[in-house]
Parts: sequence; structure tokens; C-alpha cells
Amino acid sequence: MRKLAIRHPIPYPIHIGQGLEVPQTHGPRAMLYDQAVQGFAQKLASRLEIAACLGLSGGEEAKTLASYGQVLSWLAQQALPRDTTLYLVGGGTLTDLGGFVAATYLRGVGYISLPTTTLAIVDASLGNKTGINLPEGKNLVGAFHAPLGVYADLEALQTLPLPTFKQGLVEAFKHGIIAGDQALTQVEALTPGWAGLEDYLARAVAVKLTIVEADPNETGERRKLNLGHTLAHALEGATQGGLPHGVAVAYGLLFAALLGQAHGGDDLVPTVLSLLRWLAPPPLPPLAWDDLVPYLSRDKKKRGDTLHWVIPLGMGHLLIRPVAQTVLRSCYEAFRALAPSQKT
Repeated sequence: MRKLAIRHPIPYPIHIGQGLEVPQTHGPRAMLYDQAVQGFAQKLASRLEIAACLGLSGGEEAKTLASYGQVLSWLAQQALPRDTTLYLVGGGTLTDLGGFVAATYLRGVGYISLPTTTLAIVDASLGNKTGINLPEGKNLVGAFHAPLGVYADLEALQTLPLPTFKQGLVEAFKHGIIAGDQALTQVEALTPGWAGLEDYLARAVAVKLTIVEADPNETGERRKLNLGHTLAHALEGATQGGLPHGVAVAYGLLFAALLGQAHGGDDLVPTVLSLLRWLAPPPLPPLAWDDLVPYLSRDKKKRGDTLHWVIPLGMGHLLIRPVAQTVLRSCYEAFRALAPSQKT
């Protein structure tokens, strides 16, 4: 087992391993879980003596206003008070939704995250960000609300479909580029049964923790974590969620590498192409740049009317700045030529 912790601004533990001991908090307890891991969640609920449990479908449909309202009403119907602890068992969309519920129900209750996917372990369950989507774009509603702890039991990964397992580790690959850590970009050996998986996940988590501690509210350093996500969120929006998040981020990293080249940086395109070969993603839909513009215009990373892009100039060397439309369009054409795409 690997034990990590975030120390600032609100300390809490992060444990990664097999057969973890999850704390049983004092006071009322409730559980929100992804139905895909119902068996795992039921075992936890029994062990922690949690009677109030609500299962939801995972995926982006969990991060809607309708789901948010459903969970709030369910908590109110259970008459759960302010000293309730909400246990969240599932992937990143479930922990995003549940964290936002915890931030807003009765103006805030405690919660514990139990991520069950690689994406949730290395990214979504960390850093105190919670939120839901709107039809107009991803993560446009949310709050910063720290959990009481994060406990990632790798037992839950054993039943994860291999594509989902791989797609979540795109975020760990991204952390490797941000930190200049070559080991995190070496993905070929990664499988649910790999002996080094626990250490790999902990290494990826440590990168994010360092950045979050330095910039908890995303005013500077933390913006680096958006590497690849600006185009990714636009792709997700333009395809109405047809591209899984990890796939969209992988494509976004390829576009970012091309932006880096255009700004005189190192050629990271081969590095990202090696990720795409390992990932074997579904092909990119035939989207023109103008199809993405409405979603880019609503990106939450805008400053005023200006959209800032995270541009990798090399391993561990990132630039955050606006990019001219002519450069964006040129890089997008190069991107479409490199990315596997559907026939028009």
C-alpha cells in the first residue's frame, strides 16, 4: 500500500493499494455508488454499516442537473443531517457529482472518495474540484470542496474493461509531460495485473498533489493540469459525449504537442503518438475547426474574452498563453492528418 497526503490548504490522506481499511466516521453515513461496481460497493457498505445507499449509472450522464437534483432529493428524503458523511464509490464522474452534492447539501457535508477507475484515482478524485456539466459545456458548475480522505482500492480495477483502464491512464501520461517524468510516459507495460501498477499510480498522484498544494484554487500553477483538455472538452461537446474523456484528452495532447512545435518547442509528437498506439482509440469524427469553436468559446479556462492554451515546449516545460486563430487552424489541420479518423 502507498500512503500519500495532501497538506494544503486542507490536509487529508490518500491511500492506494489492495484491501484498504476505510475509516468508519462518526455520525450518519450514506453511500452514492456507480452501478457498474455494485458488488464492490455493497461489500463496503456492509463493512462500514451504511444502510442508506443510492446507485447511479456512471459516465457523463451522471454529471447532469437532473442527477444532481435526484441525489439532493434522495438525501433530503432520508432526513440526513449536516453531520452526515457521504461515501462516494465509482469513477470520476461519480466522484465529481458526489463531491458537488456534498459541497452544497445543507451548505456542505463531509465526504470520502473511493475511486474505482484509473481516471478517478490519478485525477478526478484529487484536488478538491467537484462539479457537473451543462448542455453548453463540461464542468461549468462546481465548487472546491475537500474530501475527508481518498482510498483507492485496486481490487476494483480487476473488473474494469481494458479500454477504460487505459483511457484513465492518459491523465497519468499527461502528468509525466507536466513534471518531465519519462517513467510516466512509458505506458506499454500497464495492465490491471502489472506488479508495478501501485507504484505507477502513486507516482502520477504525487505529481498532481505537488501542483494542487502550490495552487489550490487554480490561479496559476494548477492551470498546467489542463494540458490537452481545452481541445478535449470541445471534442467531447461536439460529439455529445461520443468520445470517452480519456480518448479526447489523448487527442488533445496530440494537438498540444503540435502547438508546442509551432511555438519552437521540442517535438513531442512521437511521444504522444506512442500513447495513441497503445490506447488504440476509436477514430476521430470528421469535425472541422468551426464545429469546435462554440465549445471553445465557453471553455471555463477563459480569462475575459481570451482563451489560454497550455503549450508543452518540452518535457516539464509548459507555456500558458493565448494562441492566434491562424496558428490554431494550421495545427488542427496537421492534427487531423495525424489522428486516426472516420471516413467522411
